[in-house]
Amino acid sequence: MPEHPDCLIVGGGVIGLSLAWELARQGQRVTVIDQAEPGQAASWAGAGILPSANRKAARDSYDQLRGLSYDLHAQWAEELRSQTGIDTGYHRCGGIYLAHTAGEAAALAGWASVATDEQIAVERLSPAELTALEPGLSAGTALRAAYHMPGEVQLRNPRHLRALRAACEIHGVKIIADTAAVDLVCSSERFLAVETSGGRISAGSCCLTAGAWTGRILARLGLSCGILPMRGQMLLFRCPAPPVRRVINEGSRYLVPRDDGRVLVGSTEEEVGFDTSNTEEGLRELRQFAHDLVPALREAELERSWAGLRPASFDGYPYIGPLPGLTNAFVAAGHFRSGIYLSPGTAVVVRQLILDQPTEFDLSPFRIGR
Repeated sequence: MPEHPDCLIVGGGVIGLSLAWELARQGQRVTVIDQAEPGQAASWAGAGILPSANRKAARDSYDQLRGLSYDLHAQWAEELRSQTGIDTGYHRCGGIYLAHTAGEAAALAGWASVATDEQIAVERLSPAELTALEPGLSAGTALRAAYHMPGEVQLRNPRHLRALRAACEIHGVKIIADTAAVDLVCSSERFLAVETSGGRISAGSCCLTAGAWTGRILARLGLSCGILPMRGQMLLFRCPAPPVRRVINEGSRYLVPRDDGRVLVGSTEEEVGFDTSNTEEGLRELRQFAHDLVPALREAELERSWAGLRPASFDGYPYIGPLPGLTNAFVAAGHFRSGIYLSPGTAVVVRQLILDQPTEFDLSPFRIGR
């Protein structure tokens, strides 16, 4: 085991790897442990959708986090490419938002109003304008509303994670796979070490970034945070060319076209514990959704399917901040569907906490025990 790092990060998903890179660039000696293979759980399984945000007009801490992260993603994509040679697939493609029911239309109208107030570009589309933008899209006669958000961005999660891991290793971060955190060793108000399946690791500080599994670790300290796993099933089609160019969003489901012709389709939201299996019903619903919206996908090759576990919280806010009663132990988990999206901003503010630097904005809305 590594000798006494400055910071031990428990969980090697996108939040943990982002924080490790951020700390290492500040000169910290960092070790990351993961119960399996880092970057292969929820972070890998997601779609990489980055909706527009505007930090200058943000009204609360969550919107500050969104705005900071949105801005940083562009910088990080370039820095990761420069340092590792890996293209993360960061691409400003724009997004289409559809509503087929009165309730969905009302929700979209409210969302568009808020976006406009925050000076985020969004425009309502007529059926003809929608067809002109995306001729491969068949929204159907039941379409109630459609909006275009030109600033929406996508990236490719597996590439982003490979780049993060490579950048961490370049900066001396030790990454240890197949090593589960069993318990935290504390004395008075100080974290001392983590008992792992491979032995004890002492460190100057610790941050729990274990996604849906974070609650199990916190329970050892008598802390309840309400993080629970929420399964999301996904499909991947392969086409000769992209049948649409923009991310297509409808409620909680989406299609994400890649430049190479692949189309990612997601996602279900199922509370089934830590079960990552696919179901016939879930995949059938996603196929029908995809076929109805993009008829070209009816003839496309279905390349693969999978499922991931999103770390949901009771109020939709992640948990970011110190662990109660400890001065050098922190948590960054519970980002639900927005782990990739919020990862750069989360890494920056947690780095600030760990190094006792002023934080970018008030983090109290994200505290454990709120």
